[in-house]
Amino acid sequence: MSEVLKKIGQLVISLTGVIIIWSLFANSGFISQKLFPTPGQILRAAIDLYHDGVLMSDLRISLTRAAVGFSIGASLGIALGLLTARVKIVSIALEPFLNLLRPIPAIALVPVAIVWFGIGEGSKYFVISYTVFLAVWLNTHAGASDVASTYIRAARSLGANKTREFFEVIIPASAPMIFVGLRLGAALAFLSLVAAELSGASSGIGFRLQDARQFIRTDRMFVGLIQLGILGALLDAAFAYLGRRLVHWENA
Repeated sequence: MSEVLKKIGQLVISLTGVIIIWSLFANSGFISQKLFPTPGQILRAAIDLYHDGVLMSDLRISLTRAAVGFSIGASLGIALGLLTARVKIVSIALEPFLNLLRPIPAIALVPVAIVWFGIGEGSKYFVISYTVFLAVWLNTHAGASDVASTYIRAARSLGANKTREFFEVIIPASAPMIFVGLRLGAALAFLSLVAAELSGASSGIGFRLQDARQFIRTDRMFVGLIQLGILGALLDAAFAYLGRRLVHWENA
């Protein structure tokens, strides 16, 4: 409990300091407040968006898109990561191809996704799940490939068959790296979400950023950026907590 309070205190001090420095700079006259709004202007913009009904609506829509894309990408990433790490023929067939895909950024796939799936939700799910999939696959593959051989020999000496070895040795030993991949995938889900919503969307945080840019409403743009930052931080903290709780043997 004291550790939690300590972290909350550090967060409050950090945010207070940032807001004070931000306010001083925004009110200094060095730059137009039209380009660099004050915290008060950003707060008023958030209140206006809330009263207009779009703040919570965009949040709900973007969260749904991120959650669906993350679930698809993470599930496929874990399953395929375990297979490419432990099944040689799958590794030979797919690992080189997946490594070729990794440098391709999500935003480059947006035009292709729109052609394949249209401007509906399918294209957004595709872009998000693609990004999450590669991050989760890479970490799962690395974790499952590096399982200590002593664990395998011990399981086999105790009579464990291939199925028990996979579920009771390989997966638990890979779990720490899988959670690292999930944390990274959660952060990348929001990055690719914005890329997907900047084109072919009429709602969501990314669309609202694009809409605010057209009218040079930097206060509303910062509202969207702050939303993304808060969501990403909360999700990362949630995965870190779950990792400590579920992969408790790693901390033993």
